[in-house]
Amino acid sequence: MRKPAWLSLDSFTFAILAAVVLALVLPCRGEVARLVATGGDIAIAVLFFLQGARVSRAAVLAGILHWRLHLTVFAATFLAFPLLGLAFAPLSGTVLTPSLYAGLLFLCVLPSTVQASVVFTSLAGGNVPAALCSASLSSLIGIVLTPLLAGLLLRAHGEVSLTGVGKIVALLLLPFLAGQVAQVWIAAWIERHRRLVGLIDRASVLLIVYGAFSAATVAGVWSQVPLSSLLAVVGVDGILLALMLVATTFVARRLGLPRDDEIAVVFCGSKKSLATGIPMANALFAGSALGLIVLPLVIYHQMQLVACATLARHYARRRAGG
Repeated sequence: MRKPAWLSLDSFTFAILAAVVLALVLPCRGEVARLVATGGDIAIAVLFFLQGARVSRAAVLAGILHWRLHLTVFAATFLAFPLLGLAFAPLSGTVLTPSLYAGLLFLCVLPSTVQASVVFTSLAGGNVPAALCSASLSSLIGIVLTPLLAGLLLRAHGEVSLTGVGKIVALLLLPFLAGQVAQVWIAAWIERHRRLVGLIDRASVLLIVYGAFSAATVAGVWSQVPLSSLLAVVGVDGILLALMLVATTFVARRLGLPRDDEIAVVFCGSKKSLATGIPMANALFAGSALGLIVLPLVIYHQMQLVACATLARHYARRRAGG
């Protein structure tokens, strides 16, 4: 008997939900909150240093020849998504609070996620090397492009400051570049301790999620948000995901890409990275509104896991059936 789609959610997803619930029930305050914020900054730098040390330059270079696939994923991630986000502008100040809409726009300018894209591409029988290359390139480009797009789209909302962009450089870009340089010496160690590195990644994200939602709880933000707005976020995220899954499938087929390349395009082009997005949001945005800004991303993350697990099984069944 096939297990329900919701069981495809991994332990990290449940850990994120637990961190959110903990922040709602037992938020950190005062000196503890300051320590959590400082720990979050340190965690961001460590996380992106390890990401820089892990990104395989050989895999990226080997996949460059799939230029149509990569351009399609790039256009979906950094062009189609932001345009769709702007199309939802009439919802800001009506069914969505300004902070929630800012969070939606921020979601739309994030890069694709590497691990989930590759895993689902593999489960579906797609082009795994191309997916690895495309998602890795998206993450690399996103470190620079996401803050620029966020600054451009959110300037009118007053959400992004030059200080936030400076934190992106100090906490994300420089550690990432340092990791690339150090890759020669520590790549073997990272490969031997993949579980430990994965735990560090997840612990970093959980700490930042807890700090962001704690700040919102202490400031009483949640009581100011009507239930209709929260339901609207769920609805908009669902529409956004559905549109991108359909659009990436349609474009891949119109381009005449083989089935295995189509699978890579669909899974890389529809994903958004929580592991990258949470640290970036923590660096770019400040104040109690941070919890609301990351909420659309947290919800989208859960949706993409469930939807793509179901879609991967569908592709696999079609492949098995010839």
